[in-house]
Amino acid sequence: MQITAPGPVAPDQSGDLLAAPVPSVASCLFLDVDGTVIDFAATPDEVQIDQPLIALLAQVQQAVNGAFALVSGRSIAALDRLFDPLHLPTAGVHGFERRDASGAVHRRTLLDEPLASTRAALKSFVNAHEGLLLEDKESALAVHFRCAPQLEELVRMTVARLPILLIPEFELLEGDAVLEIKPASNSKATAIEAFMREAPFAGRTPVFIGDDLTDYDGFAAIRRHSGMTIAVGDRVSAQWRLSDPRAVREWLRNFITAQGKIR
Repeated sequence: MQITAPGPVAPDQSGDLLAAPVPSVASCLFLDVDGTVIDFAATPDEVQIDQPLIALLAQVQQAVNGAFALVSGRSIAALDRLFDPLHLPTAGVHGFERRDASGAVHRRTLLDEPLASTRAALKSFVNAHEGLLLEDKESALAVHFRCAPQLEELVRMTVARLPILLIPEFELLEGDAVLEIKPASNSKATAIEAFMREAPFAGRTPVFIGDDLTDYDGFAAIRRHSGMTIAVGDRVSAQWRLSDPRAVREWLRNFITAQGKIR
């Protein structure tokens, strides 16, 4: 049985310039995490967060009067641990859970039964193949093969045999060296749309920076609000491009300066 991913979203046309400009209007910022503002590591738990980055993100939040949110495949709890002591507005598990600017958490209730048998099967599969990692987000399951790229096809074949009970409540999402089973009801786009209806995001021009196929629906939401999309690296296309997380951090410093002048 094949679980299919959502239909493809047409990417933006890439800008000719490598370095994305900073907006000259009052903006709100949505920022993917892994591969965007931090480099990938062998496993999600091995990423390195330094204090200068935490200080930089705090400055971004202040520059836009709180209109800054992380939009990630990681859970909110994982992001809070990663960026402690910051507790930013956040969309976790690709938008399935969301903490708004007031601190309220929005999360749908899912029946765990359809996912439970899949969880057990994937645990057995991963344990039997060195180099694979199962990331259990409770409401989503991600099989990472970054440390065993030769097993990619086997991972895909295994996921294709998942029971039909997962459809339509869950869907398959492809990322960089990862296949993830996630709730189908929410996405980065639905999270961004929700933020844009609320203070302090409403009325500002949105910017979203992301690096992966999982960010295309977020880019689509930004386009609907006449905002600015920025791709990191060469896996995805957007209006503008930055080369890597180091370039993103430099862009954020310039963004802080520009937003400070607008205020």
